Amino acid sequence: MQQVLAQVSLTFVCPPPIGYALEKKVVKSKAGEKVGLLCCHEIPSSESLHNYRVYWQKNITEVVLAYADGNMISKHKRYENRTEMDTRNLTLWISPVEILDNGSYQCVVQHRRRSQNSVVCDEHVTLFVTADFSKPNITAEVSAHSCESTEMVVSCSSHGGFPKPKISGVLNNMSVVWNTSWVSMSSLSLYNVTGKLWLNVTKDVSFTCSVEYNGFVKSTSLLLKKKDDCVVPTVPPSYNVITASSIIIIIFILAITLAARYLPRHVCSHCCKPQDSVEEGVKECMKPPVSSEVTSETSSV
Repeated sequence: MQQVLAQVSLTFVCPPPIGYALEKKVVKSKAGEKVGLLCCHEIPSSESLHNYRVYWQKNITEVVLAYADGNMISKHKRYENRTEMDTRNLTLWISPVEILDNGSYQCVVQHRRRSQNSVVCDEHVTLFVTADFSKPNITAEVSAHSCESTEMVVSCSSHGGFPKPKISGVLNNMSVVWNTSWVSMSSLSLYNVTGKLWLNVTKDVSFTCSVEYNGFVKSTSLLLKKKDDCVVPTVPPSYNVITASSIIIIIFILAITLAARYLPRHVCSHCCKPQDSVEEGVKECMKPPVSSEVTSETSSV
């Protein structure tokens, strides 16, 4: 067993010869799904796995599994109960896929002829694993308000996804720039992301926040409403207006006072003759008027 593993290590570490181009294939999968990584060779129906050696390795240093003489000779403990290989087309199946499975894989196939092993193929496959982010949550908080506009702090957040995402936003069909922050335990752990934006809203507008990751997009829209409870403040009268109004009121009061005192005396001066005493004047005023007929008769007598 030790001799076989040593040979496996030498097989994977050796670089390809100069001018030998490695065709890299890319496979995308989501965490929790089942994914198959295709090898570069398929065993003919006239032969069996006993005539081959197959090595699946990750990042050149980590042997996922290895077969020789039709039997499994090595398997990494992290892939226990999660991997199997098709014995005909040599596809490596991983289920369920984990975030840590991200990386470059290599399939090396050797054919045993007599006492020698010749390399049939050597191919690299890159696996990208994604985890879906939650639907973005948008909140808007009013920071200032006037009759012309409403200033808002808009936040957009999403969590539980992979890889590191990008937040984008659209306001009135125009993109906006976010102040973005990420939280993750490591480069191969799930991410939480939050973006903040300061907006000056002059009318009701539709706003969209999107979280983009590895070709996938999650979006949420929200209607941002401008506050319409604007009350125009009452402008106090100027000093000149107050002064003029006060003068007019004072003049009006004085006029009424003088009129109240002047009019009774003016009327009494027409109905009463001046007397030596007040009492006689009052009596004189109270005498009934003498008719013209009586006056004529008296003068006649």
